[in-house]
Amino acid sequence: MALSQSDLTQLLESLRAADSVEMIRHALQRMLQELIEAEATAVIGAAPYQRTPERTTQRNGHRDRLLSSTAGDLELQIPKLRSGSFFPSLLERRRRVDRALFAVIMEAYVHGVSTRAVDDLVKALGADTGISKSEVSRICQGLDVEITAFRDRPLDHLTFPYLFLDATYCKVRINHQIVSQAVIIATAITDDGNREVLGLAVGDSEDKAFWTEFLRSLRARALSGVRLVISDAHTGLTAAIRTVLLGSAWQRCRVHFMRNVLAKIPKGSGEMVAATIRTIFAQADAESVRTQLHTVADMLGRQFPPVKDMLLKAEDDITAFATFPAAHWKKIWSTNPLERLNREIKRRTDVVQVFPNASALARLAGAVLAELHDEWQVTDRRYLSETSMAELRPATTPREQTELTTQAQPPPSIT
Repeated sequence: MALSQSDLTQLLESLRAADSVEMIRHALQRMLQELIEAEATAVIGAAPYQRTPERTTQRNGHRDRLLSSTAGDLELQIPKLRSGSFFPSLLERRRRVDRALFAVIMEAYVHGVSTRAVDDLVKALGADTGISKSEVSRICQGLDVEITAFRDRPLDHLTFPYLFLDATYCKVRINHQIVSQAVIIATAITDDGNREVLGLAVGDSEDKAFWTEFLRSLRARALSGVRLVISDAHTGLTAAIRTVLLGSAWQRCRVHFMRNVLAKIPKGSGEMVAATIRTIFAQADAESVRTQLHTVADMLGRQFPPVKDMLLKAEDDITAFATFPAAHWKKIWSTNPLERLNREIKRRTDVVQVFPNASALARLAGAVLAELHDEWQVTDRRYLSETSMAELRPATTPREQTELTTQAQPPPSIT
């Protein structure tokens, strides 16, 4: 993409006013920005404001991207598209995560808690064992600014009908002891059917005070519109949900519930019991779901009385999904949508093995989640369709109410 005369003049003036290093940074930043715009033009099939038969979509503003280089930090802008997604090939998608991993490993080494494997990895990354604490501090400081901005961003731009809460566990050195700490994650489905990572924290997942503080922090950032919370049955978590998220229903994750059930019966009967319980979730409407639960409870109760008690006590918790649109059921009756996030966090944290402190763990987990959140924002596919999300909103006219009722009815059977 050729620069216009005014652009060239502006660039020349900025270079004249800068010192030698700053001059290189300005030139490099402009060159990379032009390459990004040229690649976007090739993907779209047209330059800005240009009409061509090859055009496939339109630009829709830009999003900022900070690129670290030997000449300094470069402030680039990546074009957003109205449909589809675009990410320039000259940038690394995982740059933030790699920097976080590097910083954590360096911090572990400086604090004297690294293992032989971590020491070898440090060398493989190109760092000498004599790295200074000030260098580690500099790396971490830049990351902390980015991750803190991500974790503390306002949530008042949309409402979030479905809120998912889950935890994954990592080893952290606290008070000279290695303990297991939970990385708790909050994600949500927005009222337009997309997904967002709302927040994370590191601490004791069984502690009510910890969960209460975390949920209140989401509220303080203007989280609103939560209709259903999906999570495991951690004692502290469920108590915090009842305290902070008043008016929201709670769906107990069916996968975790099934594990709890199978722990109460002989291993040889597990497959039969699991298949029987799954029939509860294979029904077509809310009434049938609850009827089937009682049928299954009576059936299994003859051989496994504890299973019957568990099903009846958890009836409201494991069938809360049934009061929401049927098109959403598979996505909201468990915390499985968080599994990819947990796997990605574990893949990165397994490299470190033992974190020097909780803040180092939060730094790396935050970087991973920020990258995955960015991927969700540029995808052209909604997690739940806009049509199905409209069923959550009350109809404003009799005609709309009739249309929603008609859509919810099953098609007539053909005999």
